[in-house]
Amino acid sequence: MRTGIATVCLSGTLKEKMQACAIAGFDGIEIFEQDLVTSPLAPEDVRKMAADLGLTLDLYQPFRDFDSVEEDLLAANLRRAEAKFKLMARLGMDTILVCSNVATASIDNDDLRAEQLGRLATLAGDHGVKVAYEALAWGKYVSDYEHAHRLVEAVDHPNLGTCLDSFHILSRNWDTAPIEAFNPEKVFFVQVADAPKLSMDVLSWSRHYRVFPGEGQFELAKFMGHVVRAGYSGPVSLEIFNDVFRQSDVERTAVDAMRSLIWLEEQSAKWLDANAPVLAAAGAAGNGAAAPKGQGRRRYPMELATLPQVAEPAGYNFAEVRAADSKVLETVLGQLGFEFNGRHRTKDVQLWTMGHARVIINEQAATHAEPAIAALGFDVESPVIAAARAEQLKAPAVPRKSQANEEIFQGFAAPDSTEIFLCQGSRDGTAAWTREFGEGLEVPAAGATAVIDHVNLAQPWQHFDEAVLFYTSALALEPQPFAEVPSPTGLVRSQVMLTADRSVRLVLNLAPLMQQDGASGPGSATGTGTRRTYQEHIAFAVDDLVATARDCKARGLEFLQIPANYYEDLDARFGLAPDFLATLQELDLLYDRDADGEFLHFYTATVGSVFFEMVERRGAYDGYGAPNAPVRHAVQYDHLQQRSPHLLP
Repeated sequence: MRTGIATVCLSGTLKEKMQACAIAGFDGIEIFEQDLVTSPLAPEDVRKMAADLGLTLDLYQPFRDFDSVEEDLLAANLRRAEAKFKLMARLGMDTILVCSNVATASIDNDDLRAEQLGRLATLAGDHGVKVAYEALAWGKYVSDYEHAHRLVEAVDHPNLGTCLDSFHILSRNWDTAPIEAFNPEKVFFVQVADAPKLSMDVLSWSRHYRVFPGEGQFELAKFMGHVVRAGYSGPVSLEIFNDVFRQSDVERTAVDAMRSLIWLEEQSAKWLDANAPVLAAAGAAGNGAAAPKGQGRRRYPMELATLPQVAEPAGYNFAEVRAADSKVLETVLGQLGFEFNGRHRTKDVQLWTMGHARVIINEQAATHAEPAIAALGFDVESPVIAAARAEQLKAPAVPRKSQANEEIFQGFAAPDSTEIFLCQGSRDGTAAWTREFGEGLEVPAAGATAVIDHVNLAQPWQHFDEAVLFYTSALALEPQPFAEVPSPTGLVRSQVMLTADRSVRLVLNLAPLMQQDGASGPGSATGTGTRRTYQEHIAFAVDDLVATARDCKARGLEFLQIPANYYEDLDARFGLAPDFLATLQELDLLYDRDADGEFLHFYTATVGSVFFEMVERRGAYDGYGAPNAPVRHAVQYDHLQQRSPHLLP
């Protein structure tokens, strides 16, 4: 699949955008007119630069408000078009995007439109230019891609074709199956964009909320499947209007964009495989029966590459917290009931465990670093294959220095700089690398058993969508509908990512800006990380939260103190037994209930930017106590205000 991106997707100058696109690995670009108009580069310089960078110049756009006008305005539009055709010759470009008229259309007549588009096509042919006519979703008279295609067919000129834009089609809920019947020679260009499902006018939706494929809710794989079946083999190009992307680092956004097309290519191939008509196999029972799935399937001009296939993670292997001064963190873990399993034999890291819940304290950080989540380990079926997939999805590798007889971890960095390590899972939930730690407690405490239930990571506002796509594509986590919960500093957007069996639950919260700092992976001495000014946490699931809480309180744990008003409201909502309600209030426990079960949980005080949560899931409760989140945010806000005002967002 030939990949492309419109320069309007990125921040910076035209030169910076082109360089970023080349670094990210795109085959070609669309030049947005404004980017050229505001650039000091002459068209000839842009042409040479593209050639030097290995980029093709695939589309010049947009040419607006051409058709459905009076004759005098049409003459002016043709003069304007000829000027652009001459400019394109200097750029070495041969395709221009013409949008259906929005602002100046005054005559609703298809015969007139076809006649006017035919005159444009003839003029374009004189200059060696192809015109890709696109139906804007808010076009005055032409807003349907099938309508635009009918006009192209009516004109029947070799220099006039159509442009299929997924946003203009899917935002209007048009059926995409008719694309398959299009003559592929009349499909000159394909643009793709994703978007969240929003209830607003289509123009505003388009101009501000488009996102890269995999970061929204459109059925893009289905759209692309129909495009491929039609026989189209040209560029598949991103056209994203997004206020955040236009303010973000240009190279990073370009990499995110390229990752989205790699993901879309794979998803489209899967859609075709799942929905492909199966041809009769030669000699299949001699009766024309269908061939077994996967045999005799039609090949298409556009070849779609796939990535190394991996299963979703089987669970968390460990969570790592970076801490230059780990004394308070050690105290909190001990009070929670974790056992100290010793220090690594060659690295300055500690291991703490409770059942199958493992926490690594990494002290190999900058001296000013406060405790923060630095890395997560996941059990996967094949770490090497999973790492190869992440690498092809543009994830930067994170090396871990290992000596003889030490576990070799495959690692890469997530968009928020959290380091992700892929571990070989075991059936009994143990981890071989724990043998590298020693001199822990001689007599382990008889504490509760636990597993990591979920991890909550803060995401910088400008890279939230990138993180969702990353964890979806690289770790096969499935994004759930996002929620928004109130806090003293505004609404917090929360996005749950999980495996089908819920063995991995990862919660991404949209957080304030972050300050970059150094961090490290499990046992590694170098790496890139983030000093977070927004709190994150690791949640551990136990069988009996009330008993666990009593033990923690006896060990002197500082709980997050819940206001009495909360328990009055709890009683009003659920009518709990008085003794049970009193126990919850005594231990600062929070409670939630739905039709499937109950949820009990409590929080520790915050250490640096990290706090811990203990949870108990009763029945089939599948949530996270969302109704209690505003209480937590408010109490934590008060604590931060008292202790560290400079950390407040």
